Amino acid sequence: MKKETENQIALFNDEPQNIAPVEEKKEQKQKKTTAKKTTTKKKEHIGIVFNAPVTLTFSLTCIAVIIIKQNLNLLPVIFTAPGCQTSEFAFNWKDPVHYIRLFMHVFGHTDWNQLSGNLAFILLLGPALEDKFGSGLLALMITITAFVTGIINVCFIPSLLMGASGTVFMMILLSSYTTIDKTKIPLTFILVCLTYIGKEFLSQGGEGVSAVTTVAHIAGGICGSILGFMAAAASGKRSKK
Repeated sequence: MKKETENQIALFNDEPQNIAPVEEKKEQKQKKTTAKKTTTKKKEHIGIVFNAPVTLTFSLTCIAVIIIKQNLNLLPVIFTAPGCQTSEFAFNWKDPVHYIRLFMHVFGHTDWNQLSGNLAFILLLGPALEDKFGSGLLALMITITAFVTGIINVCFIPSLLMGASGTVFMMILLSSYTTIDKTKIPLTFILVCLTYIGKEFLSQGGEGVSAVTTVAHIAGGICGSILGFMAAAASGKRSKK
């Protein structure tokens, strides 16, 4: 009995000695983790982020094209869409460059006023749309808008076509999709559309070829936005399931 009690006392006396090193190790680990956190916090700094690659690349390309135009006093032909068959700028079905021009004309602008007006909308709406639909889908919608606008110009308009007005109108339509209910349409959306369309007609003169050009931009924007509406509707059905 005396031996058992002595053994128990010895074990009881040994326990604090074994626990103490474990607690010291835990404290050391905590100190190391806190030290790492403080060092990582110190390394954090404010920087510029390329947050919307499609929107920014599109905008920078437009700026580069107009700078080239001003320095050379000439807009490269590839940044204009050809006209109809009865014009001097008629589309040449045998020239591969003319097919490229059906897409590239959105980067060309007449002056800084037209470009700044378009970029104000593109840089404001583009990042939010790119975040919502993804860079690939937004690039596809811009491509469809450019192609439809170019085809309308080739079929009906005798003059050259340039500018991203159709892309801007497409972005206005897509940005309003989240605010439109099945039974209600916001008055602000209607006013924005009417204001932009009215501005385009007034800036183009609103008569003859200029009016048809504005209609081409609007039609291209509508066609480009349809893909976005379909994608948003499909994602909404998946989320409900």
